[in-house]
Amino acid sequence: MLLALATVAVGAVPWQQAVPQARLQGSARLTWLGLQVYEAKLWVAPGFEALQPDRHAFALELAYARALRGRDIAARSLTEMRRAGNIDADAGARWEQALAAFLPDVKAGDRITGVHAPGKGASFFFNDRFIGEVADVRFASLFFSIWLGPRTSEPAMRANLLGRP
Repeated sequence: MLLALATVAVGAVPWQQAVPQARLQGSARLTWLGLQVYEAKLWVAPGFEALQPDRHAFALELAYARALRGRDIAARSLTEMRRAGNIDADAGARWEQALAAFLPDVKAGDRITGVHAPGKGASFFFNDRFIGEVADVRFASLFFSIWLGPRTSEPAMRANLLGRP
């Protein structure tokens, strides 16, 4: 697994370069105990197949409605990834550490966008600025399964993101 940190020019929206001709597939809100946590949007390229998302480049944007700590987002991500598949202790520790290293604390209005690169891994953007990547195909598959996988904890959100009734 590789972890890369870099910055890009202010005003650039580089995730859109990784998902050519991106169009909105679907959106949904996550609420917890009646409080909105974030709004999710799934951006896909032409030809996207909802039943086989691992084969396609796509971007999942989370627009936060409240403040959360980056390390808490990383820990919760691993908890939800374990729902999608078995993760050995070493891989889980590496992945959580990688996420915690670059996921920032967020406040209302902030956006974190994860980009799935088939056969490569996932890259992450904070308010359209590159913040890091995890170059691991299994990580990417399990990470995006949090929202798009059949074992998600939020099946209605999955249906809305994938554009299904």
